[in-house]
Order: sequence, then structure tokens, then C-alpha cells
Amino acid sequence: METKLIHQLGDELYKAMVARKTLAPLTTSHPDITIEDAYKISLRMLENRLAAGEKVIGKKIGVTSKAVMNMLNVHQPDFGFMTNAMRYDGEMPISSTLIQPRAEGELAFVLKKDLCGPGITNADVLAATEAVLPCFEVVDSRIENWQIKIQDTVSDNASCGLFTVNEAAAIDPRKLDLATVGMVVEKNGKVISTGAGAAALGSPVNCVAWLANTLGQFGITLNAGDIILSGSLVPLEPVQAGDVMTVKVGGVGNCTIQFT
Repeated sequence: METKLIHQLGDELYKAMVARKTLAPLTTSHPDITIEDAYKISLRMLENRLAAGEKVIGKKIGVTSKAVMNMLNVHQPDFGFMTNAMRYDGEMPISSTLIQPRAEGELAFVLKKDLCGPGITNADVLAATEAVLPCFEVVDSRIENWQIKIQDTVSDNASCGLFTVNEAAAIDPRKLDLATVGMVVEKNGKVISTGAGAAALGSPVNCVAWLANTLGQFGITLNAGDIILSGSLVPLEPVQAGDVMTVKVGGVGNCTIQFT
């Protein structure tokens, strides 16, 4: 795909995000788009965000669990960039910032050392991690009705929306078996889903290693201080203003967010 078209599509996705409007799937108008093209489009979208004053504070891996793969009909992971404008604590203004939000419970990794693939192992991930935190990511799509293929969501910065973490619940990941850690998600006081670490590529640690190695192919590093969202352990849940959600992670702690 020519650079001019890549820039055009990245700019269109950014404008759709700002205007809170959806676009037809890119794979409909450009059926020959490759995943490599899609990542270049996402980088163009990121350039727009950085030009507007945002700063990258982390990265995310998405579409890691079978439940999410089946919901979105996307059957391989993707990655995106997290900026300071995406993070909220306590209250999250989804009604004024997002288009078609869906919340997912995750574990976030806070890094104390850089990770630069390829060749990153799970042991490397654990050695580079300062702490893990309970997290909600609220994904969003600039593609109408979530009619996405892998190229669509990759182009759209892995359907990034907003996120929150509970830093007070930080814990050393070496003290836990993250493959067996349990998660319970509540919405408006009722349990709506449960999951375990193994739901995300066998372990959230596997996810971070995958992300480091995949990004390494593009010359991108997971940096010390980054917040890394390791992928949902539960199905996506549509949310709207007025909803309150809590994620409880065994051995780690809780994270609560109110949507406005």
C-alpha cells in the first residue's frame, strides 16, 4: 500500500475518533490491505495523537482470549499504543469520548526495565516487571458496528479506548502464578463474568512476551515505566453512562470505575 494512502487512512481514523463517528470497514474499501499496512496506518493515527499533545505511556495487547476472539470474529492478537489521554481514575467520561464502548477486565504490568524483542522469554518479562495491577480497559471501535477483521482493528490502534488501573493494588508478579489467578467482574453490583489468567494465551506473562517480540519486529521497545495491558481474561461487556464496574483479581486486589 502506498504511503499516501496509509497516511490518508490513518488521518481518517483519527478524525473519526475526535468526531466520535464511525467509518465503514477498511477491509471493505481496501480488501488487499495487509497486517503490515495496518500497523503503518495505526502509527499514522498515533502521529496525529502525539501532534495534538498526547504522550505514549504504555502499550496493549488485544484479542488474547477465546471469548473475545469469538465475540469479534478476530482470531489472532494485536497491539496498540496507550497515551496519557486514555487514562482515567474513579470516573470515566465514555459518553463524551467514546462511540461504542465495551469494558474488559485485565492485568496491567508496570515495567522497571526495557524489553526489546525478539527473543524475550517469560523469565525476562518477570524480571523486567515492577508490579502487576488490576485494570479495566474500555475498548472502542471507529469501525461501524464492530464489523472488524484483524486488519481493521490493527489499523484502529487495536480498538483502543480508555483505561484505568488501581496502583494501590500493585503486587510483585513473582509472588503469584499468573496463569491460575482468578478474576471476577461485577457490573452494577452483579457478577457478570469470571476468568483466569490462562484465558489470555495461557498466561498474561505469555502475552507480554508476545507483545515485546512482536513489537521488536517493528523496532519498537517496551520501555521502563510503561504500563502494559496484557489482554482481557473475560468477555467484553457493553457499557454506558451510569454503569459502575468492579474487577476483582485473586491475590492482587480490586479496581472500580464509574462511567459517566
